[in-house]
Amino acid sequence: MNVAILGCGYVGLELGRQLAAGGHRVVGVRRSAEGIRAVEDAGFDAVQADVTESDDLAAVPDVDAVVYAASAGGRDVESARTAYVDGLGTAVETFANRADPPDRFVYTSSTGVYGDRDGAWVDERTPLEPTTEREEVLVEAERIALQETGAMDGTVARFAGLYGPDRYRIERYLDGPVAEGYLNLVHRDDAAGAVRFLLTEDYARDDVVLVVDDEPVKRPALARWLADECGVERPEVRPAGQSERARTSKRCSNEKLRELGYEFEYPTFREGYRPAISEFC
Repeated sequence: MNVAILGCGYVGLELGRQLAAGGHRVVGVRRSAEGIRAVEDAGFDAVQADVTESDDLAAVPDVDAVVYAASAGGRDVESARTAYVDGLGTAVETFANRADPPDRFVYTSSTGVYGDRDGAWVDERTPLEPTTEREEVLVEAERIALQETGAMDGTVARFAGLYGPDRYRIERYLDGPVAEGYLNLVHRDDAAGAVRFLLTEDYARDDVVLVVDDEPVKRPALARWLADECGVERPEVRPAGQSERARTSKRCSNEKLRELGYEFEYPTFREGYRPAISEFC
């Protein structure tokens, strides 16, 4: 299989490594020279292009599948709109209109589409009812990925909070204070692994799959566990913060991904944070 990864960053680089290790041909697309070097260091082909510019994307060769993994430059609404609606729409239209379009188009979305559910369980069947402008942008991006892909079969891989190498941020929890509310997590290697699995096993065409580990955890519980593992004082706990992100609380189910047959390398935060604890503490 030939795969192009647009916005080949934190998850994309690991996805490329996994696909290349499985014998697939991969091209990683990044805008900066530094990004291109990161792709080349990961061991697969690189194309320097702005994924939001149709003319730039002409440099990407014909492939069997495209993974759109570009991220916004910030958490503001306009950054999200540029990356997840305007950029995604440009990429979808560009590849769909090729003489030999890809067979599949995978968009890596976010559990942010659910907003705050006051700790309730959510899954792929949960109706999306955006209450903020940013949530509306995220929902619109998923619509584009599923309904505007033309001859390409669209897939939405809805990622929980990413962590892993260079993103453990243990000190954030140990220093405190820690707000109430649930966290839904997925290790970088499993985020990439799930997309690889959906592609190579040919699952989730024109469908949505939640990519999240086995165990939603409350922020204070994670902080206490990390503190105990490191042998330090447990941090202070405070009520949920005022920011949209801090107020958001829900529990995301991975039942669908599990039923498809994906096996997690890091099924819970305990396995995922263990390498960081041995280094940090």
